[in-house]
Amino acid sequence: MTVTYPRKFQNVLGARDILKRVICDREIHLITLNRYRYSEQRSCKDLTELIEQLNGHPRQLVRDLSHHISDEARHAMWLTDLLVELGADIGKPPGSSYINEFERLLDHEQQDPIQDLEDFVISSLAAINVTEKRGCEYFSAHIYALKQGAQTEENIKIQETIEKILPEEVGHVRWGNRWLGELARKSPEHKQKVEQAKRKYTAIEQAAFESGMDITLGAELRRVANLVEVANTMPLWQRPQYLMERLPQTLLAPELQFTRIQAAQTAWQRDPQMFIEKFVPMFLNGIQGRENSRKKTTV
Repeated sequence: MTVTYPRKFQNVLGARDILKRVICDREIHLITLNRYRYSEQRSCKDLTELIEQLNGHPRQLVRDLSHHISDEARHAMWLTDLLVELGADIGKPPGSSYINEFERLLDHEQQDPIQDLEDFVISSLAAINVTEKRGCEYFSAHIYALKQGAQTEENIKIQETIEKILPEEVGHVRWGNRWLGELARKSPEHKQKVEQAKRKYTAIEQAAFESGMDITLGAELRRVANLVEVANTMPLWQRPQYLMERLPQTLLAPELQFTRIQAAQTAWQRDPQMFIEKFVPMFLNGIQGRENSRKKTTV
């Protein structure tokens, strides 16, 4: 069975590159931790809704999902306690929402647990598995960055909290891999369905991940390209409906416009000179252009 891994942001920045920068700015660091908290908290709601849709079948999966919810609730509790202790915000994180975009890109209209329970289970497990892999990548990179960074009392507390969470998140990935592997081994048809689901939800997750990171010029067109990439993982007859239902919001992207304004205002208020010298060029050139420029100056 094919093994899929999260891709870098715009094929340039990996998790370690990003977290190395994040931990150097306390405000951004605390926002990142709050995003973790929000994701763990939100997953409890989403997994509960999934259990309700399954309506008791298959029994072992419902049982495993209930244990999963317990883990995620505990992670949200640990992160909430940490943020409260650090005097940080525990409200809804600012900026574009990875979770909301992921859910917007899901093909709910093509999934029906009553009509086809097995396909619904495969899709649900593939979607959970790919997001858990992204979480593991970032928790691991965060720990690595903290170990390389300043060993302050605050950073040590943050590291200890994430180190408690990571092993259980790794367990969630293994749990998902095991379920998908067992389903794939049922028959060649099942294997094909699992592989197709993994390709589709990997593309959806990557698109959601990039939408939450990319506010630079041309982000709308890159979102459209990612949307087309997702559609291309689907059967031909499903693609037109999927694209037409999501294309208007992808192009207009009201949340993206609001995030741009917020980011610009914050950058200007913190340091007008940095706003002119760094924020504006980054916005105009994008992350790719900025990284290429940086590489040229260091060669």
